[in-house]
Amino acid sequence: MIELDRLCKRFDGVRAVEEVSLRVERGELLVLLGGSGSGKTTTLKMVNRLVEPSSGRVCIAGRDSRDWPAHELRRRVGYAFQQVGLFPHMTAAENVGITPSLLGWEAGRIRRRVDDLLARVGLEPARYRERRPHQLSGGQQQRVGLARAIAAEPELLLLDEPFGALDPLTRDRLQHTFQEIRRELGLTAIFVTHDMTEALLLADRIAVMNAGRLVQVGRPQDLLRSPADAYVAELMATPRRQADAVERLLGPGAS
Repeated sequence: MIELDRLCKRFDGVRAVEEVSLRVERGELLVLLGGSGSGKTTTLKMVNRLVEPSSGRVCIAGRDSRDWPAHELRRRVGYAFQQVGLFPHMTAAENVGITPSLLGWEAGRIRRRVDDLLARVGLEPARYRERRPHQLSGGQQQRVGLARAIAAEPELLLLDEPFGALDPLTRDRLQHTFQEIRRELGLTAIFVTHDMTEALLLADRIAVMNAGRLVQVGRPQDLLRSPADAYVAELMATPRRQADAVERLLGPGAS
């Protein structure tokens, strides 16, 4: 479905991403995992050409991404991110429907799509479609942002820390909502996070990045059982420690 071939990016001569090659199959969720400065967000942005590669290429469904004008490519690839970026002067329905509108969809089709997606993300259309972003909570704004990202039936969905600023309960609910929608619609997705537990729970496969380089790609259980190096082992140790701490709390004699 999507292939990154020796992708590199330099900023002022400094390499932010170094020779990253990956393949994401149709319907798969690949998580890019790593700390700040690892190159994961830059890699994600090169997929839809928000950042242009210094070298290498991205192919989507067998076609070089450079074959599309950048604005057309971005309309074909859904994008959701932590800051949401809803248009403040538009209603929730208008925000969700903006890309289908730009693509020339018929008004009735847009309305049906918007109402369906608002319902899927847990926002009753009759109650929320006319609300503006300032009338929505942070979690509700993220739901609208997710609906907007998939409104035009994209071939590929890119997500950059989409739930990172939310409280734990809202984040957990949105993770479940996202997984249900992705599986139901068969979406192919690349998901950036620095949260190891989120990566393990959501991913079909995880690609770990460190200092701009790809250091290991595998299923969550593969990374837990056989980390490729000390950096991956350290990443995987955090959720293990957390799980062990919870188990101790629930152990014999816990009150």
